[in-house]
Amino acid sequence: MMKAIVRYSTFLLVAAALVYGGYRMLTPATTKTTPAEKAEKDERSDSVVLSDAKIETAGIELAKASSGVLRDSLLLNGMVQPNQESLVQVTPRFPGIVRDVRKRIGDRVQKGDILAIVESNQSLTTYELKASLAGTVIDRQTTLGEYVSEQKPAFVIADLSTVWVDFSVYRRDLKRVGIGDQVLIDPADGGPPIDSKVSYLSPVGSSDTQSALARAVVPNSEQRLRPGLFVTGRLTLSEKTVSVAVKASALQTWENRTVVFVRNGGKFEARDVEIGERDPQLVEITFGVLDGDVYAAQNSFIIKAELGKGSGDND
Repeated sequence: MMKAIVRYSTFLLVAAALVYGGYRMLTPATTKTTPAEKAEKDERSDSVVLSDAKIETAGIELAKASSGVLRDSLLLNGMVQPNQESLVQVTPRFPGIVRDVRKRIGDRVQKGDILAIVESNQSLTTYELKASLAGTVIDRQTTLGEYVSEQKPAFVIADLSTVWVDFSVYRRDLKRVGIGDQVLIDPADGGPPIDSKVSYLSPVGSSDTQSALARAVVPNSEQRLRPGLFVTGRLTLSEKTVSVAVKASALQTWENRTVVFVRNGGKFEARDVEIGERDPQLVEITFGVLDGDVYAAQNSFIIKAELGKGSGDND
């Protein structure tokens, strides 16, 4: 009986050893991560490689961090108008019938160009209707064979090399606006804002809108401002220069951190940043990005998405 008990105990010990050994074989050994491996892993998780071709295809705009000017501003809505001081209405000298029309709306003309030929009702002879100003035909109130007279203009010509931009200023803001104030005009054409100044502030207001007019006379050599279109303007109230600033669109949130994607060699790093003051366009960076660093200024969310997928060109 005693021998049986001993043999049974031995069997249990051997079985337990076999089970434990099998468990050790099935369970991988735990290895410690070295500081170098941990740093490499952290670097991989916070950076992504994107080729120049991929950057261009994704529309990622690169910019250099540098000093910038933060502006406290007032947003205004406005409309582009022809400069009334560079506009003429061409009216027939004598009543008659239009026998020939030489110019259409949108045509550019020089002073003295023939706009139309009119046959006088009085003498039955023809005379030329000429442009008295170099500019663009912005209106035409006559057609071939039509009767015209001095009662209304046949053509309106405007020199669009300068235009008026008329802004509406609500009465609560009137004390904050003055002649000479800087206003940055956005034509909404994808280009940079146009720098101008307020040149006229109406002494009367509109009862319908409870606002007054503030006007900027704006150079328009590139024809970015077209009469009749709405624009927005940011009137500068105060300015502050900061040492390092990036575009507001560069900021992203990654793993509950505010980051800017800085390009280092062929990869983008999610750089933790501390921000200071800001305006609608720029953000002051007090820590994390240095003057001269190249960063993703537009479409940086694409880099964030690539980082989240662990993709990019890291293979």
